[in-house]
Amino acid sequence: MSLPDVGDPRTVRVDTFLPYPPARVWRALTDPELLARWFLPCDFRLEVGHRFTLATEPRPNVRFAGVSHCEVLGFEVERMLRFSWHDPGEDNGLDSTVTWRLEPEGTGTRLFLEHDGFDPDNPYQAMSRRIMGGPNGWTGVLARLAEALA
Repeated sequence: MSLPDVGDPRTVRVDTFLPYPPARVWRALTDPELLARWFLPCDFRLEVGHRFTLATEPRPNVRFAGVSHCEVLGFEVERMLRFSWHDPGEDNGLDSTVTWRLEPEGTGTRLFLEHDGFDPDNPYQAMSRRIMGGPNGWTGVLARLAEALA
């Protein structure tokens, strides 16, 4: 797994190699039952325009109430999934985009994640970006995905 790219204060980028074909990784990214095992329980549906929520523990230090409102923005089967990620809190107010890209690599898949849209001038969003770019953020999520696929 690569370390998150810390160069852009608006974006978290991380990637990992998974020793499974793209079809298997894609299913883990798009099947609500599998998403609940490694990511978060949600009412996800692979349909452009579908709105869903992701609920987790609130993070008062970044003014995150624990619920993200999302919408599927686009996808290419077994290649790319993009959805919006919105925190409606007044102080945080994050409007961002999460993009998963899958690329075949040998007998497995290179999975790229980009979470874009953090406002570096908003102290809560800047802290959110640091958290999401750290070991308990997207890197930890990708590690849980790898464990779930194993």
